[in-house]
Amino acid sequence: MKKKIFGGIILTALISAALTLGFVCLLLGLNSSNALDLGRFFIAMRFIEGNYVQEVDRRTLIDGAINGMVNSLGDPHSVYLAPQLYSQLRAETSGAFGGIGVYMGFKNGGVQVVSVIPDGPGQKAGLQAGDEILAVDGQPVEEISPGEVALKIRGEIGTPVELLIHREGFDDTLYNLTRENIKVKTVAGKMIDDKLGYIKISNFSENTGDEFKDTLAELERAGMKGFVLDMRQNPGGVINGCIEIGQELVPAGTITSVIKRDGSKEVYTSDLAAAKFPIVVLIDHNSASAAELLSGALQDTKAAIVVGETSYGKGSVQTLIPMAHDDGLKLTIAKYYTPNGKCIDGLGITPDVEIKMPAPPHPMYDLNLDTESDLQLAKAEELLRHQVDAGKILFDDDFWKTSN
Repeated sequence: MKKKIFGGIILTALISAALTLGFVCLLLGLNSSNALDLGRFFIAMRFIEGNYVQEVDRRTLIDGAINGMVNSLGDPHSVYLAPQLYSQLRAETSGAFGGIGVYMGFKNGGVQVVSVIPDGPGQKAGLQAGDEILAVDGQPVEEISPGEVALKIRGEIGTPVELLIHREGFDDTLYNLTRENIKVKTVAGKMIDDKLGYIKISNFSENTGDEFKDTLAELERAGMKGFVLDMRQNPGGVINGCIEIGQELVPAGTITSVIKRDGSKEVYTSDLAAAKFPIVVLIDHNSASAAELLSGALQDTKAAIVVGETSYGKGSVQTLIPMAHDDGLKLTIAKYYTPNGKCIDGLGITPDVEIKMPAPPHPMYDLNLDTESDLQLAKAEELLRHQVDAGKILFDDDFWKTSN
């Protein structure tokens, strides 16, 4: 009797799935091979709906299936965004969001604090660049996709979030923080002396291009003849801001090429007649994505000397796809290439002059520059001064290649 009942359940699930599958295949024009794979999905869904010990919501099952598909890609930068996470990501790219004031990087399955925004909840609580996030509100980070970790940390202003942090040489520690409205100013600058300028880009948002132009114009009015462009600890961000800056600095030609799987190419270019200033770019192993794109463009076109450490190696491009229920999908759709055709995904930008730092450089907006402890900045100033004094960008000079 039990066998008959169970057989009836299976038969009902199969018939229901077959009818659903046939309708879907008709709509999508799928062939028989595709239909069989799709059939497995519908059989599982219908069997769960009809026989799971508790009633289940179909939308929950579909959301879980989409999430599983994205996770199966093994790409930390592709993630399914439930409504709350989708809303948070859109707020972040606009330049203001509720969070704890840190930037995160994802590598080898781990999540690290890349940089800390001054006066934000993270800095007030004592978080530091290099800290590894082990859990968010008690959930180990290995249980969710890396991209979702950052989005779970953000949320409604005034709400609490608990992080379990590992710091080299210390016991793992719980940090309790309260989310605040994080208004991100992404560019800061100052004159080092009467000739040399310093510009720091912390990340790339929709406002970064305009912020950079304003900062550059201000330093020009102060008499700047060349500048250090500091993109250490810069995790990247919106590509448009990067391209806008590239059009101000990169000589006429390609800034970057974005190439999709089918070989189609989108080329971003500059119309700048020639590089206006000598530039020395600072990068480190936490410089990623758009920061690498801009560094690579300046390096390949010989518009700047790059100093520091090999960068992070995120050379992929994501798009945000809105879906039907206020949710979304962030998916890697292409890779970007430097003007010389190099894809740095997984490799990073190799500096012209490599100088390692025993500790992270000064905080993003700390403009009290200390060349005694910041060896990378000291070298950048030395190389920049040499060029400014010579009155030209020196790429055929062995000085910058050997004096490291």
